[in-house]
Amino acid sequence: QVQLVESGGRLVQAGASLRVSCAASGRTFSSYRMGWFRQAPGKEREFVAAISRSGGSTEYADAVKGRFTISRDNAKNTVYLQMNSLKPEDTGVYYCAADWTGGDYVTRLARSYDYWGQGTQVTVSS
Repeated sequence: QVQLVESGGRLVQAGASLRVSCAASGRTFSSYRMGWFRQAPGKEREFVAAISRSGGSTEYADAVKGRFTISRDNAKNTVYLQMNSLKPEDTGVYYCAADWTGGDYVTRLARSYDYWGQGTQVTVSS
């Protein structure tokens, strides 16, 4: 089992950069593939980015491709989401998620993830 705690969300202006982090408990972090999702007010939760156990594979939603970068530090039990050129439509609660897997691949399917953090609010003003 793993517990996830997100941090780093805040109010920023459009065009700014921001990095959010997700710290995981436990000693088997490297056995989990990780994902970031977000939920805007009145909208469903949507996929943002995912990374494999080793960090060798990543996947992004079209809306963030080229602007966001997901990475992980298995020695620190932490996954990051670097967000550049932020837009007002990036506003939402950002959640990290973890899924134990025997393979080194990614998934964008929310139903594949077993563990979720409480979320961190990112607000981008125009």
